[in-house]
Amino acid sequence: MQFSSMEGEHRYADLVRVADRTIVGLDFDGTLSPIVDDPTRAHIHPDAADVLVELAPQVLAIAVITGRPARQALDLGGLEEVGDAIQGVGKELFLFGQYGNERWSSRHRRIIAPRPPRGLATFERDLPRTLRLAGASDAYVEDKGLAVAVHTRRLPDPQDAFERLLPPLRSLAERHGMVIEPGRSVIEVRSPGAHKGMVVEKLAAELGARGFMFAGDDLGDLEAFEAVAELEKQGLAALRVCSASQEQSALLPLSDVVVKGPAGVVSLLRQLRLDIMQSSARG
Repeated sequence: MQFSSMEGEHRYADLVRVADRTIVGLDFDGTLSPIVDDPTRAHIHPDAADVLVELAPQVLAIAVITGRPARQALDLGGLEEVGDAIQGVGKELFLFGQYGNERWSSRHRRIIAPRPPRGLATFERDLPRTLRLAGASDAYVEDKGLAVAVHTRRLPDPQDAFERLLPPLRSLAERHGMVIEPGRSVIEVRSPGAHKGMVVEKLAAELGARGFMFAGDDLGDLEAFEAVAELEKQGLAALRVCSASQEQSALLPLSDVVVKGPAGVVSLLRQLRLDIMQSSARG
């Protein structure tokens, strides 16, 4: 764990002091789970489940906020079982899928989701031609139900393909009333309006939080970082954690703490639990 500044260290200490009223928010891919070529095999770090269950009694709630479909994240993360264990100690695990369009919790046990956006079907109809014209016909297209993700990681030059695809996909999305969300070798197309920052704001208000920590790794987490900063202006303890990689550095200047990938996130959560317990013991 590396603090970006003395301010970051102070924010961490403030968060520890109000831990019992703090929400711990976490991205999935690149934060709880390593980035892999096949997104259907992105299982969370082997120690993550135990660490989340151990941390839960010390904080207000834990929330996983991801661009993935909720069902997929539940299955890949074993999060229903994690939720059972967290519920068993009197706390709640929240999961927000597809940037907040889907919601699940360990208390209510069902996924609440809207209908697919109106422009999605026509976007998908025109997508193959756009990929072909950009020389990226072999890009992996993931249908998320409420969104479509175009992955370039499996292509010979992932970064070059990503940069070639970004302008035409943005143009195509706009024609169908959709927006794009660039990530690490992936461009997601979804309906406008929902983003991770909205989840942060609404959950903090719903639970009456006095602190909020969010850990993420790429551009899709930018709005969540901005929302956490806004909560700090409102008087909450706030901590922004970057799960750093060589592929993406956009969050680094905004971060209070920098760790190395999912293993670093797990270590941070473990240390957070210990520091909270020590602070409580001191009274």
